[in-house]
Amino acid sequence: MVTTVVDARSVADVLAAAAVAGRLAACAQVGGQVDSTYWWRSGVETSTEWSVQFKTAPDRLSALVDQIRLSHPYEVPEILVSRVECGDPAYAIWVHEHTRL
Repeated sequence: MVTTVVDARSVADVLAAAAVAGRLAACAQVGGQVDSTYWWRSGVETSTEWSVQFKTAPDRLSALVDQIRLSHPYEVPEILVSRVECGDPAYAIWVHEHTRL
């Protein structure tokens, strides 16, 4: 799984759609608004963001991260990768099959 956050729902939708259309992710989920507080340029800021969680196969991970990085509006985007240790085998097969070109 790969997760990122962006500053607008429309941007989250575009990132999600592009990843799925390009077969870099089998599924992308856009989460509701979250208020983030963080350090940026020597000060603390708070902003509203939308999360996007991508489900992908291990062999598509690098290409997905590259696409997110290139399309992301932030100077330093949050791109977090979580390896799933266990899950429904049928779902894992579905993800693999739907990330093939």
